[in-house]
Amino acid sequence: MHADIEALRAALATAEAARREAEARASGAEAMVAHLKLLIARLKHDRFGASSERGRKLIDQMELELEELESAASETTTVATLATGAEVTSFTRRKPVRAPLPAHLPRERVVIAAPSACPCCGGRLAKLGEDITETLEVIPRQWKAVQTVREKFTCRSCEAITQPPAPFHPIARGRAGPNLLAMILDAKFAQHQPLNRQSEVYGREGIDLDVSTLADWVGACTATLAPLLTLIRAHVLAGERLHGDDTTVPVLAKGKTITGRLWVYARDDRPFGGPAPPAALFHYSPDRTAAHPNRHLAGWQGILQADAYAGYNDLYAPTRKPGPVTEAGCWAHARRKFFEVAELSKAPLAVEAVRRIDAIFAIERAINATSPDQRLATRREQSVVLVCESEDWMRQTRLKLSRQNDVGRAMDYMLRRWPSFSRFLEDGRICLSNNAAERALRGIAVGRKAWLFAGSDRGGERAAAIYSLIVTARLNDVDPRAWLANVLARIGDHPASRLDDLLPWNWKPSK
Repeated sequence: MHADIEALRAALATAEAARREAEARASGAEAMVAHLKLLIARLKHDRFGASSERGRKLIDQMELELEELESAASETTTVATLATGAEVTSFTRRKPVRAPLPAHLPRERVVIAAPSACPCCGGRLAKLGEDITETLEVIPRQWKAVQTVREKFTCRSCEAITQPPAPFHPIARGRAGPNLLAMILDAKFAQHQPLNRQSEVYGREGIDLDVSTLADWVGACTATLAPLLTLIRAHVLAGERLHGDDTTVPVLAKGKTITGRLWVYARDDRPFGGPAPPAALFHYSPDRTAAHPNRHLAGWQGILQADAYAGYNDLYAPTRKPGPVTEAGCWAHARRKFFEVAELSKAPLAVEAVRRIDAIFAIERAINATSPDQRLATRREQSVVLVCESEDWMRQTRLKLSRQNDVGRAMDYMLRRWPSFSRFLEDGRICLSNNAAERALRGIAVGRKAWLFAGSDRGGERAAAIYSLIVTARLNDVDPRAWLANVLARIGDHPASRLDDLLPWNWKPSK
């Protein structure tokens, strides 16, 4: 009897173990099925969905369709007006309210000649008033050759010859003026127009400038502007907190293209009310190894806001000299992982994670541009509770999810680096996101397909130098083209001790 009971208990234990194993397998299979469905949805989204780049293409396509409809409606109205001789008003298409033309535009007054006598009785006319209709017009780009004349004089007494010194040229023995050079640099690096396309446009305007000439000018300008790049580098690396990120850049190499990297380190103290002007420093590298950020930030110590790229880990090491860099996690990166799952699979846990993170961002928006002490006080009063609750919720929820679950993986991304994500609760200078670096890289991502590739590693380094100048000017609300033109005209004769005057945040246009 006792033996039968023991055998029954053993059988029940075996059955229970088998049931649990089956449940575990079923749970794992279910998680894998959900994971595969999400992968399929993600692949479909990548191929057909409105990603940032495809979204822009979709918007462009819709704007083109709107343009065609507007043009067709206008053409129909104009044809009807010409046929009937009376103005035809369209009741189905509402046009936007016509705003006055900008006040800063110069005005050219064209007066239509009035009759000298009354057309009805021939009597004398007196001016009653006038009606003015303004039309927007453009003057095509004008090219000119500037002749710099240096007159020679001889002394009647000692026969010495006197002549003014030759003016400074941005390019030695070059024929390009500073405005032309600035236009070429701005078009290539800010408007994403390769030099071969620029050469074709200039040729249609009657100016033959081959690609090699334009390339020589770009290289010469890079060397001329190098002292300003040195000052910007020193200014960026003097910051207590930097935003770091990188993006791919195709590079031409022996009949094929390889993938290089453009790194950016942005200094922007405006979110915590810092007085230092913003600036961005770009670097180029042929690959993405940890050696590059180590070299870029050698000797620098402070707070680095970046994603979880493992190449930064050496900077955070306690044994680093002159000291470890403080890691600050990017909540925007973490949110993006949850948002993708929530958008594709409508997972309730992913939606809840996004809701919790958005609540923390809402507090940050209210304290933007305040002092570090004010930011820290508000965070300790409002944000710390939300952050602690989010951590507890993630850790408890993660225990119930399988290893393959995508929401769980997004949680792992944060939980494994929680000290870096919660560090903003200890320092008012730290931001919640790394958006400053991503904004600095946005122009490169937009123009990447326009200029196709960098010609060489040297070309990548040259692009990084000019991008540092252009993006820094934009960060300080300075027109890069106007600034470059003025600086190229002045930098040769400008005292080296006062070179800071030419930096975008100190720059004042010369007359």
